[in-house]
Amino acid sequence: MKHVARKRFGQHFLTDGGIIDAIVREISPKAGDAMVEIGPGLAALTQPLVERLGRLTVIELDRDLAQRLRGHGQLDVIESDVLKVDFAALAAKFSPAPLRVVGNLPYNISTPILFHLLGFAHLVADQHFMLQKEVIDRMVARPATSDYSRLSVMLQWRYAMDNVLFVPPESFDPPPRVDSAVVRMVPLAEPPVVDAARLGEIVQVAFSQRRKLLRHTLGQWLDQHGFAGSFDTQRRAEEVPVAEYVALAQAAPQ
Repeated sequence: MKHVARKRFGQHFLTDGGIIDAIVREISPKAGDAMVEIGPGLAALTQPLVERLGRLTVIELDRDLAQRLRGHGQLDVIESDVLKVDFAALAAKFSPAPLRVVGNLPYNISTPILFHLLGFAHLVADQHFMLQKEVIDRMVARPATSDYSRLSVMLQWRYAMDNVLFVPPESFDPPPRVDSAVVRMVPLAEPPVVDAARLGEIVQVAFSQRRKLLRHTLGQWLDQHGFAGSFDTQRRAEEVPVAEYVALAQAAPQ
């Protein structure tokens, strides 16, 4: 029976064979890799991956799709919302091999998924995700550009990232109303030591009114928290490099 894409799950199924081959080449799966796929859907990417891996763990929320996937002898199926999956427990099953995470992420919850995985970056070798191109533009954006945002800072302090492949709407069924792309995310081997929650708080305050100078937002926050150091608040949030946000989070009082 044909599976009808469900809007509430943000389902858009990849159908373009050429794009699928290109994604698999970018991922470069090897036999025995500890790979986890998020949102396998109709297994368009799953099948060529598992043929190279031998075995693959997949996370699928849609009950009907999960049932269909269980019929595949080389898949370990986790029927769950990915935001509830403990990737540390998953990593323990594969230890000492680090996780490789891939997937065509639902566009409606892609950012929460990226932040969920941020907490498990120390257990991951790499991540390859298909996302809305606009989101990837923000992920890899440099300071002093319109795309540079909270997402840029919160991911770049922990990952090296590259936009590796453009994917047009006609590659999907049904076609989304946006362009897509594939991003490669490699956790930094020696990331700066920082309280991620404190960094997140500082960055959120900074970008809360991105058109205003930081003295109106982050400057007031620093005063309220008794910050005695120096930080130029005569800039807008998008003008501050990732390293300066990290240094501020390291120096700010708890």
